[in-house]
Amino acid sequence: MTIHREGYKTIAWSVILFGIINILSFYIFSLNHPAVCIIILIITLALLVFMVSFFRVPKRKLTVREDAVIAPADGKVVVIEETQEEEYFKDKRIQVSIFMSPLNVHLNRNPVSGEIRYSQYHEGKYLVAWHPKSSTENERHSVVYDKNGKKILVKQIAGAMARRIVNYLQTGQKVKQTEEMGFIKFGSRVDLLLPTDAKVQVKIGDKVQGGISVIATW
Repeated sequence: MTIHREGYKTIAWSVILFGIINILSFYIFSLNHPAVCIIILIITLALLVFMVSFFRVPKRKLTVREDAVIAPADGKVVVIEETQEEEYFKDKRIQVSIFMSPLNVHLNRNPVSGEIRYSQYHEGKYLVAWHPKSSTENERHSVVYDKNGKKILVKQIAGAMARRIVNYLQTGQKVKQTEEMGFIKFGSRVDLLLPTDAKVQVKIGDKVQGGISVIATW
């Protein structure tokens, strides 16, 4: 396991802040209320462990398949439905949504190889990630992949806790399946908008792993 580069600064500032908090608690409470120092130490250590865990990048044997759309994120499948896509395609698509809890790995990966046709950041609200309108109203970053004429749209969507979406892709860039697409901090959702003839291989409630689980075939 390694730590993602997006976490270096956050973890470093957390260590400094928690260190200051514990030093102050020692000088203020150590003589008369030593138990308070211990409680503060335990809480700050637990928070630091959470920070390190959140930015973890576990070692995995990634799935590379020309005929498959691979999960771009870890999480739980919460939506599988046909919908009218209005941002780019302006037609019917199969939407598969993956909810990412704060405990999931938050590195996002390319679901397919191909060329980036569209990469656009949108400001927006911070509705809870499972809200039906979060896909169109929340802060998000949308990317369209073109694989030999077959196109899919992937949306990184901020949630009530997530306040920063990182995306590394640019229009015209050629990418490989399972390589890094971006990162979302602190709870979020990823939507895939697939062609209507795609064969979805997951069901609602399934837990998927980014870079490993097959979402659909075509």
